[in-house]
Amino acid sequence: MGILNLDAFTTSRLSAERLTPAHRGEIARMHQDPDVMEHLGGVRNAEQTEEYLERNLAHWDRYGYGLWMLRRPEGGELVGRAVLRHLTLEDRDELETGYAFYRPYWGRGLATEVARRCVRMAFEILAAESVVGLTLPANHASQRVLIKTGMSRDREVRHAGALHVLLRVTRTAWSAGG
Repeated sequence: MGILNLDAFTTSRLSAERLTPAHRGEIARMHQDPDVMEHLGGVRNAEQTEEYLERNLAHWDRYGYGLWMLRRPEGGELVGRAVLRHLTLEDRDELETGYAFYRPYWGRGLATEVARRCVRMAFEILAAESVVGLTLPANHASQRVLIKTGMSRDREVRHAGALHVLLRVTRTAWSAGG
């Protein structure tokens, strides 16, 4: 197989670009937005944001994929972010997908669109055996998005000091329904 280049991708309504240090200001803006961060651990300070950025840049360096910033192609404004990354849960390496959007872009199907694309890349490009999504128990909207990607509830897990719902789709289940 040739060198994988996941620096950018598109969906029908979004353009995704690899996270770079130039996105520092946008990540900080997202982390200060209480709507964006409501189900992501709450608003983050500058130190937490810098740690998040460095951790996600290191993931890119190690794996060649990770967090993407999302834009609307017409106009180019940043509307959110998406991720496909390794995550250790209960001493097991999982491949997680996730997303976050500014409030004006909620309820438009964009999260489902980008989550489906991330799951597809995980199976078709990365040859993953399964993909997971994590949500807080109260985040029913995100659980619905993940179910639309083909995931089903796996179990509850502790992550980052809080109880989360873990959803999963396997390669076999995705192939049968995807």
